Amino acid sequence: MEAESASSSHEDPSAGAVVSKKMKYRKDKPWDNDTIDHWKIDQFKPEDNPHPLTEESSFATLFPKYREKYLQQVWPHVERSLKEHGIGCRLDLIEGSMTVFTTRKTFDPYIIIKSRDIIKLLARSVPYEQAVRVLEDGMACDIIKIRSLVRNKERFVRRRQRLVGPNGATLKALELLTQCYIMVQGGTVSALGPYTGLKQLRRVIEDTMKNIHPIYNIKTMMIKRELMKDPTLKHESWDRFLPKFKKTNVQRKKVVSKPKTPYTPFPPPQPESKVDKELASGEYFIKERERQARKKELKRAQQEEVSEQRRRERAKEFEPPVEVVTAASEVGPSKKTDNSVDIDELKKKVAKATKLKSKKKTMSE
Repeated sequence: MEAESASSSHEDPSAGAVVSKKMKYRKDKPWDNDTIDHWKIDQFKPEDNPHPLTEESSFATLFPKYREKYLQQVWPHVERSLKEHGIGCRLDLIEGSMTVFTTRKTFDPYIIIKSRDIIKLLARSVPYEQAVRVLEDGMACDIIKIRSLVRNKERFVRRRQRLVGPNGATLKALELLTQCYIMVQGGTVSALGPYTGLKQLRRVIEDTMKNIHPIYNIKTMMIKRELMKDPTLKHESWDRFLPKFKKTNVQRKKVVSKPKTPYTPFPPPQPESKVDKELASGEYFIKERERQARKKELKRAQQEEVSEQRRRERAKEFEPPVEVVTAASEVGPSKKTDNSVDIDELKKKVAKATKLKSKKKTMSE
């Protein structure tokens, strides 16, 4: 009876269906529907923070000498962009630095961090048109230090060039897939874009520095991009669609190790100098004229030897080739090669031929 009463208490008489205890007192809420995007970031306006900041925050960064002329040209635009958010900026050409700081008009406490990112990007050869996009909501920047990932400098240059690709094709493909702006400068890679794109880009760049070609990651990202368009695969694993690349061991040249010589505490003998050799042969005590005559005679002997060798090589062209005796040219079982003729055998052959000729003649008559 108690079970029946409990079950009847959970039933909705109007609907005639069983309602669980958890959902009994649940009501529809005005903010709980599919039309509202809960992940949307609303723009931060001055009305959200009417009180000024109590303390001044500032960031400064140095820039190289070759960026001085460009920064002088675009600095008025930088000041105008930061002034809209209540941020002040200063360009010091003597010290070679850029500074951003908050003012009494700053209403967004996080905008100083984005202003710091602007001057960092400008110092790393990113154009102003791209750097100013950091101030937008949902945009961020990432400076990836790649020089410390590879120890050998030549290997680092090759892998960095592999990241750029022929005529910048690989870099352009990464920009299209990640929706990020990429600038490869020296030992760093400056990236600017949405958070998801920056996360993918950092993984691709680190894999490239670890000797994994970027084309493999690009292929995987392209497949994922097409799979995202299919709503039926939203809650399924994509492992069966993604390519599986195997690592191959490239055969390298074997380093020939030199045989170890037995250790001796004594140093090797000092090589003889030119004077020591002349003293040992006795040439040191000969007059200069005789020494020069000996050198000329030795040189003449070497020249004659070389000329004789060349003469022999030229004479080889006029030597007749060696005749090779084949089996077909051998005479009889005894393999006679002389030109001697057996007269008795020849007489027998002639007599036999005349006898056959006369026999044929009689038969024809």
